[in-house]
Amino acid sequence: MVLISKKERRQILEHLFQEGVICVKKDARACRHNEAALEAVPNLHVMMVLRSLCSRAFVTEKFNWQWYYYMLTNEGIDYLRGVLNLPPQVMPSTLTKQRPTRPALAGADQADRGEGKGWGKGKGKGKGYGKED
Repeated sequence: MVLISKKERRQILEHLFQEGVICVKKDARACRHNEAALEAVPNLHVMMVLRSLCSRAFVTEKFNWQWYYYMLTNEGIDYLRGVLNLPPQVMPSTLTKQRPTRPALAGADQADRGEGKGWGKGKGKGKGYGKED
């Protein structure tokens, strides 16, 4: 049985809600967690808090190559809002849509025609190469 302080538990839950996902190395003896925001928290404490959330279906768990990947579910978002006293309009970063810094097709209409040295249509050895009319 692992005793986890309220401060550490809250820190783990806040980080999980902020990011929406968290990855934990399967190493109970690691003295620190691998993410910068949780360096002061032992890895065992992070593993146990997320295992508890997983058993209550607030996060989904994927295990691959000695790493646990936990993704927050919709029920988990509602639960963490209640525990952390957050307003309903606050969402994890995985659910917020990122705004592009530039338009998606900015420069597609300004492409230089015939100047490229690519493999596309043009001056290649295709049908009728070398024939003069």
